[in-house]
Amino acid sequence: MTEETKIDQAAAETDTRIAPSMPTTLPEGEVERITTDLIGALKTVYDPEIPVDIYELGLIYRVDLDDERNLTIDMTLTAPGCPVAGEMPGWVENAARGVEGIQDVTVNMVFDPPWDASRMSEEAQVALNWW
Repeated sequence: MTEETKIDQAAAETDTRIAPSMPTTLPEGEVERITTDLIGALKTVYDPEIPVDIYELGLIYRVDLDDERNLTIDMTLTAPGCPVAGEMPGWVENAARGVEGIQDVTVNMVFDPPWDASRMSEEAQVALNWW
């Protein structure tokens, strides 16, 4: 296990921003692994105008994992008029599809509640000097 994987795993264990609904047929350990891997995958997607990944920005609102290993992700943008609004859901879908064991991914763009800076992690705030 690499140091980065250990950090991502520790983050997944203490972070409640992504808490997939618990499928009834998947072992808890498998759900935890998928959650950890999904967080790592989402952290590879960046808003091109902001040097922070979408996970730390708080753009992921909800993740559901069903018994067939299908993910449904609700996400938002920092602003509805974001120039990559049409592309970013595809980036998120592609990243999530890279998680081992995932069968299908649906990404929904939502704007309720509207995103605001309070959704950012401390890591994002530090990166953007928003202290």
